[in-house]
Order: sequence, then structure tokens, then C-alpha cells
Amino acid sequence: MLDATRTAPSKAPNAGETLLEVNNIEVIYNHVILVLKGVSLSVPKGGITALLGGNGAGKTTTLKAISNLLHSERGEVTKGQITYRGSRVQDLNPAELVKMGVIQVMEGRHCFEHLTVEENLLTGAYTRTDGKAAINADLEMVYKYFPRLKERRKSQAGYTSGGEQQMVAMGRALMSRPEMILLDEPSMGLAPQLVEQIFEIVKAVNAGEGVTFLLAEQNTNVALRYAHTGYILESGRVVMEGSAQELRENPDVAEFYLGMSDKGRKSFRDVRSYRRRKRWLA
Repeated sequence: MLDATRTAPSKAPNAGETLLEVNNIEVIYNHVILVLKGVSLSVPKGGITALLGGNGAGKTTTLKAISNLLHSERGEVTKGQITYRGSRVQDLNPAELVKMGVIQVMEGRHCFEHLTVEENLLTGAYTRTDGKAAINADLEMVYKYFPRLKERRKSQAGYTSGGEQQMVAMGRALMSRPEMILLDEPSMGLAPQLVEQIFEIVKAVNAGEGVTFLLAEQNTNVALRYAHTGYILESGRVVMEGSAQELRENPDVAEFYLGMSDKGRKSFRDVRSYRRRKRWLA
């Protein structure tokens, strides 16, 4: 694992195909609660795109709108359009989207606690029809990126650590042979060292397997060191976007989200005060 201060930023993918387009969507829960307000973003093929913002900004709702998981929570996209490879997908069910190559890793490290680690991974290949040999080859591929899971493959998943369960959830998604993974809050509840390890794996899978990532993350500092591009959400709106480098170097982002300014690190009280005067909400 690379030291946090020495991790080189990921190289941006070459300009080319856009896999996912979210165009001016609005999301309402229970027919009355407006959660997303005109959110637009694009995800290039082969890249890592970060969806950033504080708790309640709308990051998870955006991912669920894309993966069509809103209906289970009485939510719906009421305006705008979501397209994948140029085709409208917001009316598909989640299983159809998985078959197209898009899979979401949910917040909270969901796994089947009564199954072993390896059995959990194999559930990710449930919809595949390319034979046992191909599935076994991909299982070894997952173990290459997550060697800890190979050590724990016979352990009951419910008795593994939080970091290991996050690896199980990500490995299970890889077993479906996705083209794109929607990764929701991968750092939540993990120690800083494990957070770095998880993001290193994301970077390695992106480079080695060509999997495109759209990840929602509160840890702006870490996310912007691994992503190629980013979008910042506030109160259900996109308030800033750009390359990861541009966002890291933006003084507003550095001061509010990274807790830094030209005078050095700010106190939590200063950062909270800054929230009330952010120029992009003026």
C-alpha cells in the first residue's frame, strides 16, 4: 500500500466515449420531498469519477437514480434523463441494468452474513452464462486484487472485519464482469489505513481491468487523489465540477472541503462559518 502523502494521482483517461450521461434530473420522494434539483453529470469510459459532498448532499440518491433503486424507497425521477451508451435506462429495472454492465456497491458493506466469503463472491456471477471455467478465472482475478479475501475465503462473511466486508462487496461486483461500478461511500466506518487500501484497489482495478467507476464519497481529500474528475453536490445540486486536479487546487474546495487555506489548516469552527459564505451559493 502506498503512503497517503506519496500516492501519485491517477492519469486521466483519454478523451473519448462517454458511458453515462445524467441530464438535468429531478428526484422526489413520497411525491412531495424534492431531493435532487437539476443534477447533470457525465462519466467517461475508463475513468474514475468522484461525486463529492457532505452528508445529505444527494450523492447516494444520485447513484440510486442511476441504478434504478429509488422505487424501493418511494422515490422517482420526475424530470430529466439518464442514458447509458446513448440509450435511456431510467425505466429499466435494476436486473436489466446489471445485464448491461452497470452494478452498484451499496453503502454499508452489504453481504450475506451466513455465507462464506467465497460463496458471497460467487453470488456475483449468478447471472453469467459463460461457464464455470470463466467464473473460476474471474474468482482468481478477484483474489489477485483482494489477497486478504483468499486468506479468508472459507470464513463466514458475518464474522469478517468491516474492511474485509467492503472488499467482499467490491469483489462480488467484479464477479458480474461489470463495465461500470457505482461505489457508494467506500470509506465509511473504516480506519484511514484501510481507506487508502480500498482506494488503491479501486485504482488498480480501473487500470488493470478497465472498469469505469462513479464513486460517492464524503472523504474529499482521498477521493480527489484517486479520481480523474469530480462533481461537488450541495443540497441536491451540482455546485462545482472539473478535473480532480482543478478541484484540489481550487481555493474554495481547499478551504471548505479540505480544511485548508492560504493561512494553513482551519479549525472546525472556521470551516463551519465558511459554509455560510460559500461564494457558489451566494
